Amino acid sequence: MDEKKQILKELTCALKDISGKTRNGYLPIQYIKMLAALGSIRSSEGILPEQFQPVSLDLRLGAKAYRIQSSFLSENENVEEKLKELKLYEVDLSEEGILEREAIYLIPLLEELVLPEWIKGYTNPKSSTGRLDMFTRVIVDKSHRFDEIPSGYQGKLYLEVIPRSFLVKVKKGLSLNQLRLYQGDPFIKDDKLKVLYKNQPLLFNKEGFPIIWDQVKSEDGVFISVDVAGNGGKDPIVAYKAKANSSVVDLTKGKVHRASDFWEEVRPIRNNKLILEPESFYIMMSREKICVWPEILAEMIAYEPSSGELRTHYAGFFDPGFGWNGSYENLKQGTRAVMEVRPHDVPFMVEDGQTFCRLLFENIIATPEKVYGKDINSHYHSQGLTLSKYFKS
Repeated sequence: MDEKKQILKELTCALKDISGKTRNGYLPIQYIKMLAALGSIRSSEGILPEQFQPVSLDLRLGAKAYRIQSSFLSENENVEEKLKELKLYEVDLSEEGILEREAIYLIPLLEELVLPEWIKGYTNPKSSTGRLDMFTRVIVDKSHRFDEIPSGYQGKLYLEVIPRSFLVKVKKGLSLNQLRLYQGDPFIKDDKLKVLYKNQPLLFNKEGFPIIWDQVKSEDGVFISVDVAGNGGKDPIVAYKAKANSSVVDLTKGKVHRASDFWEEVRPIRNNKLILEPESFYIMMSREKICVWPEILAEMIAYEPSSGELRTHYAGFFDPGFGWNGSYENLKQGTRAVMEVRPHDVPFMVEDGQTFCRLLFENIIATPEKVYGKDINSHYHSQGLTLSKYFKS
């Protein structure tokens, strides 16, 4: 039996339980590596070891960005055909290129997919991308949805990029988005979530101790609130607001930019309240701490008041191990969640402890061989109110 047949046999067995029933959940790093070895994830430039994350694969920008007239979906044709209609000009990314604020770009990615018929995909921005107020989403051929990869998809991947607050410098090979692969229905519904939570709490207070289930708002996930009180003191910083300027954020370099050149420190107006200005971009922090145990992952989704005045844009998901201190015995766990917020139309007042968003939890088919924090160091693992990794600490 040749090597690829052996890998396929091992992967097929791993994706089923003892009874032969299909396991529901996302593929961990060790199974994503198997798919890459099989050629289901491929690139003419190879897949690099550092692209593999606990439950995802970093996707890389190709050599050209195309400035386009408008966003689109390619429901009935290939992306390349749509691109011919909408292309304005090209930006060469083989060295470095500047992407302008509020301009729409389409960038072919270096990776392509030849997925097995039972595997689907989902993409999302990396944390550092979301915290720069860069709106990004993946488009594939003949699809009516952004960021969703149909089961058995065979073809190229394209990234739509819209820098909202800053000009950005990017180049070929840079990763702005991630790909997750799954089979079946990975979501953990309320009944199972309640059992999971009571055995392994997911939310913790500011001191790091568990918040009991009866004190948690839940609806196929758990709701978390915003911190507008800070850590005490006379003058707490509770948010950062993006400045309107023409300076360039160089994404080819890390921790080289002065935060004060791009961000304004925000403090409460009174009684732990804050008024957010319309169409401004804010980095804020959750009041609760979160622990995502190694066997699951979490995804933050928008919670919007029915008035629709507040829109929260999130940078994707929390890897297994986020906020976990590496021990199952220690009660004290958790790391704050950072939230990206943009109010619409009118000023919007938020108060400390106000419900702000919802966390969904999803199964992983097997515990990843590497988890966030314990095995993979990150700028955000023990974060407080933390800006993107491109700014000096």
